[in-house]
Amino acid sequence: MDRKNLLTPVFFLAGASLFMGLYSGLYDPSFNNYLSQVHQLGEVARGGLEFPRELPGFLVVFLFTALLFLRDSRIAFVAALMVGISLWGQGFLSPDMRAVVFWMLLWSAGAHLSMLLRSSLGLRLAEKGGEGRLLGRMGAYESTGALLGMLVVFYGVSRFNISFGTIFAISGTCALIAAVAFLMIRPKPVKRPPRYLVFKKKYSLYYLLSILFGARKQVFLTFAPWVLIKIFQSDVRVFAILGLIGTVLSLVIRPLIGRAIDNFGERSVIMAESLILVIICALYALGRHWFVPAIAVYVIMACYIIDQLLMAVTIARATYLNRIADSIDDIAPTLSMGLTLDHAVSMTVPIGGGLLWAAYGYEWVFLAAAIIALVNLVAAFFISQREDLELTAD
Repeated sequence: MDRKNLLTPVFFLAGASLFMGLYSGLYDPSFNNYLSQVHQLGEVARGGLEFPRELPGFLVVFLFTALLFLRDSRIAFVAALMVGISLWGQGFLSPDMRAVVFWMLLWSAGAHLSMLLRSSLGLRLAEKGGEGRLLGRMGAYESTGALLGMLVVFYGVSRFNISFGTIFAISGTCALIAAVAFLMIRPKPVKRPPRYLVFKKKYSLYYLLSILFGARKQVFLTFAPWVLIKIFQSDVRVFAILGLIGTVLSLVIRPLIGRAIDNFGERSVIMAESLILVIICALYALGRHWFVPAIAVYVIMACYIIDQLLMAVTIARATYLNRIADSIDDIAPTLSMGLTLDHAVSMTVPIGGGLLWAAYGYEWVFLAAAIIALVNLVAAFFISQREDLELTAD
């Protein structure tokens, strides 16, 4: 194959996906240990930090709109550039928490924009009828990059005791390489949709499920690693290993969850997820009291991995919306509204969780999360099954 045929837009999108996965695999397992070891954050401060961390996700629709004077691959370039610069800043220009928050805001804005644009670019570059296959391939490249990044973290910390600054520098460089790859993709103007957000009474259950997911997600993203760090003294190598295990298992579990949704429906899958979450929350809260420390730490690690795998159930909420939507034009802006509500909760729940931990202990954070899972279970019971909709249509 000659060079001209190789260097296609899809080739550069694959490269961008691989290097964005690499940056994520390096950065994600390291971030919480960085906050704990370098800046000595307590549980209240860690919970409060999620407000600025999630704020750009809440505002992502407005950030995207502000950049619409650029074309699609150029916005993706800017997003990856923001990620790369912020990681270098976090690694070497963060003497205090004010600087950390500044760089974290820049990172979060770039990361949320990048996620939005990668899917959009993939859909544009795919051949008609092959959109799913192309997005699947790009996801595989991203997962491969994440696995490589986690291996670098584990091997680098174990053998060479590399610093957080070095990890963030390598991670930021990967994002900058991805930015160059985005720049090589032929740009196309972004069509401005008639509506960015949709709020209809008919979709109230979807909005509620989005809010509950935002609360449950943020409790685990914020405090699940914090339990392993503060209670069980887990270091960055542990999170690299857990990330590796979770990523490899997700390659098998994600398709199985998709099949389960097709075969049993969204109601059954989300109810099963909720029941599993209640058990996980109980084990997180009481595992240290039920088991000897040597066993408790492995129980908590297993719960950590299972929770990561359950994040894939979010597609059930999307397929449910797709079934009940009045028109195809409602889907994207309703998904955006769900994401906005998700992030509104994500910004506030960790603050309460941090205060609850400080006042009564981490156990109560996860007992509260168990209550959220039970509410989610009740809400899932009201999801209409496919046959119900078919009977209504008849």
